This record gives sequence, C-alpha cells and structure tokens, in this order.
Amino acid sequence: MSQIHGALQVLHSRGYRVTEPRKRVLKVLTEVQSPVSPYDIQEILHRKGEYLNHVTIYRVLELLCSLNLAHKVLLVGGFVKCTLGEGGGCHRFVVCRQCGAIREYADKALCEEENAIAQEFGFRAEQHFSEFSGICSECMASAMF
Repeated sequence: MSQIHGALQVLHSRGYRVTEPRKRVLKVLTEVQSPVSPYDIQEILHRKGEYLNHVTIYRVLELLCSLNLAHKVLLVGGFVKCTLGEGGGCHRFVVCRQCGAIREYADKALCEEENAIAQEFGFRAEQHFSEFSGICSECMASAMF
C-alpha cells in the first residue's frame, strides 16, 4: 500500500483530488506484474466486484502518465506503474520479447542530448519515448545448453 500512498501524495501535492477511481487504477497497476490496457484494468476490477467505465480508466491513466506516476509501454501497448519516481531524466524501457519482462531506467544525460537535438531542429521536446526489445539474461541463460 505504500506505493499507492506515495502516488496519492503526489496527486494531492499537485492539486488533484484523490478519488476512488484514481485509487482503484493505482491499486491495479501496483498489483499486476505486466503492462495492462484500460480494458484489462476494467476486467480486473470487475473480477473484484468493482466497476469503472473504460473512459474513466483512460482519463485516470492519462493523468497518472502526465504526473510520471505511470507509463505506457509502446512495444506491448499497456500501462505500468512508474518504478523510478520523478528524478533521473526521461524514463525508458527494456522489454524481453520472450518472457515479457520489463525494466524501467532513466538517463538524464540522454534526455538532455535528445532535447539538444530537438532544439537543433527548432523543436522544444515535451516527451521522449525509447524502448528496447530483445532477450533478457534469464531467457538467454535458459536457452543455452
């Protein structure tokens, strides 16, 4: 529950209300082991006897992503709870295409370099997306004889 509590504190400190739908979505993101879609979240809640419509779930996820409390993993099309907090630059993912393991990392220098590249083209970067797909060390080890 401490992961949820920290996220709720961020919501409150940024001037957002701590609502039941926000708590429910955060709880699901904290409990799951892999990225989930809004419809997955709706189904998980339904199995618990709770209901949120998918539009509400989308809106909650959009807010959580804007506050860096959750991220959309583009390679798998689902959402995960942020594991790094607010520091460290732009958040990125390494995704195992075999077992689906996901590791989140941040690199402030990379983020600054990408901002500089955007400026060279006359842009102001607002978001950065970068994901690596490959095989994790555990899957590589299990494939070796």
